[in-house]
Amino acid sequence: MNYLNTLLFGLYPYLAGTVFLIGSLMRFDHGQYTWKTGSSQMLTSRNMRRASNLFHIGIIVIFFGHLVGLLTPHWVYSPFVSAGTKQVIAIIIGGIAGIMCLVGGVMLAHRRITNPRVRASSSPMDTVIIGLLVVQVSLGLLTIIPALGHLDGGVMIQLAHWAQSIVFFQGGAAVYLESVGFIYKLHILVGLTIILVFPFTRLVHVWSVPFGYVTRRYQLVRKRG
Repeated sequence: MNYLNTLLFGLYPYLAGTVFLIGSLMRFDHGQYTWKTGSSQMLTSRNMRRASNLFHIGIIVIFFGHLVGLLTPHWVYSPFVSAGTKQVIAIIIGGIAGIMCLVGGVMLAHRRITNPRVRASSSPMDTVIIGLLVVQVSLGLLTIIPALGHLDGGVMIQLAHWAQSIVFFQGGAAVYLESVGFIYKLHILVGLTIILVFPFTRLVHVWSVPFGYVTRRYQLVRKRG
């Protein structure tokens, strides 16, 4: 079990991260015509805006919440807020954002699977990635249940130590996850898998920040005289 724990939470994160970085660079270099969101709104816009807004707002809040919450050392915020208080804040904000993301994600997945026009224009990976994201958000919401049973923030600190050890190459990261619950481990594994397949999906568009739209000149459209 120790070997499996080290393999999954000590080595797999680096495999996923390597594929994520190198795969994204190769995709940008060799497949720029596929570097796009592949929006299907023109095919049918029914409930598209509502679902897309819920999903994207939710996932952005979740992403930055995890980024700040896991990678900020405990000593930085401990003078201002306790670990338990931080966990309660994370549960409330993460829960709201998670529900938004889940509702939007389910709507988008249902649309992609059941609408013939959208399904015909989708690749198998489009369906896989939206399915993985819905599963991941669902697992994240399920972690709230055990988290409510230990509001001292102890498990949250363990998860943060693991993430910081991985990101900063400190070694022995898997040890921090030996005693955490299965639902947390499954949530982490699905998240790492999403990172692994990231370069082969439409998610690569998140690398592109549309600064050009802010500075470009207006496009004038005139009626034909």
